[in-house]
Amino acid sequence: MYDKNKSGVENLVNILSILRGENGCPWDAKQTHESLIEHLYEEVAEFADAVSANDKYNMCEELGDILLHIVFHSQIAKEDNEFDFEKVSQLISEKMIRRHPHVFGDNDVDNADEVVTLWNEIKKKEKGESRKSVMDGVPKSLSALLQARKIQKKGATYGFDWDNQNAIIAKIEEELTEVKDAIKDSDEEHIDEEIGDLLFAVTNLSRWRKRESAETLLKKTNQKFITRFKYIEEQLEKQGKCLEEANIDEMEKLWNEAKNQSL
Repeated sequence: MYDKNKSGVENLVNILSILRGENGCPWDAKQTHESLIEHLYEEVAEFADAVSANDKYNMCEELGDILLHIVFHSQIAKEDNEFDFEKVSQLISEKMIRRHPHVFGDNDVDNADEVVTLWNEIKKKEKGESRKSVMDGVPKSLSALLQARKIQKKGATYGFDWDNQNAIIAKIEEELTEVKDAIKDSDEEHIDEEIGDLLFAVTNLSRWRKRESAETLLKKTNQKFITRFKYIEEQLEKQGKCLEEANIDEMEKLWNEAKNQSL
C-alpha cells in the first residue's frame, strides 16, 4: 500500500481513499465530520502534551495523527464533491502568501508587532461583509479561557485595554466583592454570573502580562493539584489507609507536606 516513489502525503491520501472505499474499513467508512471532531481535539491535546514534555519523538508522531485527521476530513469532503486535500493545501498556501506581503510583496515591517497589525488588516479586508463586528470569527469551540483571551486581545487591538496590571487587580477585587454580595443575597443566578465575571477578569490579568495564557497557567495548577493529591494517596497507602478512611485534617496535613516539598 505504501509507494516509495510517492511523497508521504500522497500515500496518506491514497490510504484514506482505500479505507473509505468499498472494500475498506467499516469504522473509517462510517465516520463523518461531526463524529471525528472529538478525536481531533484529543490529538491536538496529545500534541500539546508532547510539546510541554519537550518530547520530540511524540511531537512528530502526534503531528502525524493531526495530519491524518486533516486528510480524513478532506477525503469525506471529496466524496461529497465539496473539496479535497489538494484544495485545502492550495488555499492555505495562497493565504500565507497573501498575508505576508512583507516577504512576498513590497510591504515593509520592522518588527513582529507590525507583522500582526498587517496580518489583521489583510484578514479584515478578506472577510469583508461577512463580519459585521471585530468580535465575529472568535471560535465558539475554543475553551472558555482561550476564548476570553482572544476576545480581550481583539478589544486591546483598538485601545480598549487596561493601562497597568494594578488596575486589573483592582477589577478582580471588585468582581470578588460582587461574588460575595451575590452569595449574601442567595441569588444563585447572580452568583454564577459574577463568578464568570471574576474568571474573565483573572484571564485579563494573565493576558495583559503577555506571558503565559490563563489556559496554560490553569493547566499547570491542575497538574500541581494532581501531583499533590497523588502524594496524599501514596502517604495514606503507606499508613495502610485509603482515601475513604482518611479525614479532612489528615489529608490537609499531607497536602501541606507536599506543598512544603514544592510538589
